[in-house]
Amino acid sequence: MTEFIDEARIEIKAGDGGSGKISFRREKFVPRGGPDGGDGGNGGSISFLADHNLNTLLDYKLERHYTATSGEPGSKSQKTGKSGVDLVLRVPVGTIIRDVNTGDIITDLHEYGQSTVVVKGGSGGWGNSHFKSSVNQSPRRANKGTEGESRSIRLELKLMADIGVIGFPNVGKSTLVSRVSNAKPKIGEYPFTTLTPNLGAVKWDLHKSFYIADIPGLIEGAAIGRGLGHQFLKHIERTRLLIHLIDPLAFEAGRNPLADYKIINNELERFSRNLSSKPQIVVINKADALNDLHFLETTKTEFNKHVGVELRLISAVSGQGLDGLVKHAGTLLEQTVSKEM
Repeated sequence: MTEFIDEARIEIKAGDGGSGKISFRREKFVPRGGPDGGDGGNGGSISFLADHNLNTLLDYKLERHYTATSGEPGSKSQKTGKSGVDLVLRVPVGTIIRDVNTGDIITDLHEYGQSTVVVKGGSGGWGNSHFKSSVNQSPRRANKGTEGESRSIRLELKLMADIGVIGFPNVGKSTLVSRVSNAKPKIGEYPFTTLTPNLGAVKWDLHKSFYIADIPGLIEGAAIGRGLGHQFLKHIERTRLLIHLIDPLAFEAGRNPLADYKIINNELERFSRNLSSKPQIVVINKADALNDLHFLETTKTEFNKHVGVELRLISAVSGQGLDGLVKHAGTLLEQTVSKEM
């Protein structure tokens, strides 16, 4: 499986413009041939293109320097030099390009096919034919081409998911995504089994679908760097809706389902108020492992009383409640999008 890399710093340099030519027409039987130096070719520019076939910035970790070709010098007979070839660098949809020196965002490639020129090639210099005048019939002057732009840039990838699945490690986030979407994450029976976000498409109604991603590694202190969550919290900044998975067996690990819910939401708020304000569907997973119905009812009552949340019950393993959850998520997503318009 391709390694998931969501940040990279690279150096890019556009091509320089070619120099103009100093040349004079020299032909038999043409005694007064004038200047005929051609212009230099323009340097190639570098642009970035959002490509939905990519999902990692790994290539830009392996190769950090990119240079477009320069324009060729002009030649005699007023021939313009060949321009440099533009360089198009493909990145995943959702890539933000930031100037390293200023920290400013140059562009946010959040749509498939979106393209932006980030450094422009230099202009070709004028040949001496441009400088002929009534007082200077034989100019011995030509311009050098201008230098192409160069920049140190940082690429930052934020997954383009409509819905993010959050919760403590090992609550079943990857299993849920694998059951309702076309994503095929590696799943194990131990905490932090998921080291990268998984993105998949979900069909929830006729001609209707959404993208869902699980966000790994969230624990208390994730917003300030504990565990792995700080690396992935940014990937839910673009989501419109969150599915918050709760482990009903948290007591076995010395935790409490309601406390888990509050801890995760506190981390969202510490990282970004925008995250904590997103609509959430709160779901108890692992229904197939529940034998104590009294415990379940008590948990539902506590959530309703203390945080005003209605819980849904599913089993990502057995499939219990998944159809209803997907339908509800799709409907709520539509309502959320409608409010934003």
